[in-house]
Amino acid sequence: MTASPQMDRTEVLLVRLATLKQEHRDLDEAIHALHEKGKGDALTLQRLKRQKLMLKDEIIRLEDEITPDIIA
Repeated sequence: MTASPQMDRTEVLLVRLATLKQEHRDLDEAIHALHEKGKGDALTLQRLKRQKLMLKDEIIRLEDEITPDIIA
């Protein structure tokens, strides 16, 4: 039997990070489009912005986990 290729933890985190960054960009575009067209009510825009901030926090957490700070 041949062993199936497996991704190590860093590779998994990098894929997750790329996915989160794309979701963050998509939300940013959606917020901008709703704001420009005046079609988004305040509650919807607030919810999308909160979701975008949560994604940003998760992105930062993953980036720190992938490349931890080295104290010199």
